[in-house]
Amino acid sequence: MAQRQTIRRFIMTGAVAGITATGALYGAGLKTKQEWKQEKQKVLDATPDEKIAQLEIARERLEGRRKEMERKIAQVAARKSKRDQERASQSTEGR
Repeated sequence: MAQRQTIRRFIMTGAVAGITATGALYGAGLKTKQEWKQEKQKVLDATPDEKIAQLEIARERLEGRRKEMERKIAQVAARKSKRDQERASQSTEGR
């Protein structure tokens, strides 16, 4: 009899935990969807000046990313060039 109660307790605990987790995930999904709708509505309701301001901010952010990527590409190219020069000098010394 005690074993049945132990098994029942584990089943009930698992069920409650599952229901709680499912509810939390469902609630988070609803909140995210609601926030997304509100953000979309803000964009739709924005005046042309506000839309231009938002686009300018997005452009600045993208230009910053582009400059960062160009800097990284230049660093990689410089390292590759340095490595190629070192290999060339090693191969001429070996002769």
